[in-house]
Amino acid sequence: MSVLDRLGQRLLFAFDPEAAHGLSIAALKCGLPVAGRPVRDDRLKVSICGIDFPNPLGMAAGYDKNAEVTDALLGLGFGFAEVGTITPLPQAGNPKPRIFRLTSDEAVINRLGFNNEGHEAAEKRLAARKGRAGIVGVNIGANKDSADRVGDYERGVVRFAPYATYLTVNISSPNTPGLRNMQARQQLGELLSRVMAARAAAAAQPPVFLKIAPDLVEAELEDIAAEVTDKAIDGIIVSNTTIARPDLRSAEFAGEAGGLSGKPLFERSTIVLAKMRELLGPDRAIIGVGGVSTAETALEKVRAGADLVQLYTGMIYAGPSLPGRILSGMIRFVEKERLKSVRDLRDSRLDFWASKQL
Repeated sequence: MSVLDRLGQRLLFAFDPEAAHGLSIAALKCGLPVAGRPVRDDRLKVSICGIDFPNPLGMAAGYDKNAEVTDALLGLGFGFAEVGTITPLPQAGNPKPRIFRLTSDEAVINRLGFNNEGHEAAEKRLAARKGRAGIVGVNIGANKDSADRVGDYERGVVRFAPYATYLTVNISSPNTPGLRNMQARQQLGELLSRVMAARAAAAAQPPVFLKIAPDLVEAELEDIAAEVTDKAIDGIIVSNTTIARPDLRSAEFAGEAGGLSGKPLFERSTIVLAKMRELLGPDRAIIGVGGVSTAETALEKVRAGADLVQLYTGMIYAGPSLPGRILSGMIRFVEKERLKSVRDLRDSRLDFWASKQL
């Protein structure tokens, strides 16, 4: 970490985690922190689903829930930013406190519950930036008390298709009761059929990704892969947070309910990623997320089968210069190995990761 990153972290860690998150959003709105020159190199470029990404590193959903700072995030060096999760109606989410730092593990537990300002507020912001450069994905969800959750996803597709470079269907948060049940094959088949029909009828047809949980067994992964293939979903995001608590050192908060993110999620999410790559074959797009905090962890996601990678929790502990450091590290590795592209690494350790037990 740079000295400025350390000072910024010390300041933010003096606040409650949710208050610190709000302060970081406010800082980005004001043009802070000032990032260095973006890392640009043709060897970092990745093209999937008809989209040309300037580099494979993205900001995951969950940070910019209301599409407030997309351009500022891209200015930090990310090749793309994913906003949301956005639900049709505004909702406050679960009672506070609902975010817990597990500092010794460089991890976070959250049980936010899709707190966001709703479709209308996000649409206004995304419409205002339409025509600007930069890849922005929109992550859509369902309201907690919705009588028709599948209908909520349909409404999200129709509303944000004109503004999204890609759409993500998020059915894998552990913090909305019953939501993960939509990963079961019968419910998933109906959801994906209706989502794809909604996209076909929308004003634009961006690629659609499905974001899945890491807490799945092999038979469930097989069912998901079958439905994704059958319904011609463009790609998968692996994975959301976990409800498991693997060997945590931060005893104070380890027992809190919610989804765990950060370094402890890396192994499980990477195993699931590799198994999904084997099930889906070489052509379906996969974004790997979970425990990415260094160039090496980002590269390992690619080796395990990812086309692109995302992070969020890693930046809490490593600061806003992290994207540039990761991309610089990836370039150094490509140069050292005399590769034409970082994409040449994809699947090079697929067998290693896919052979691991869940």
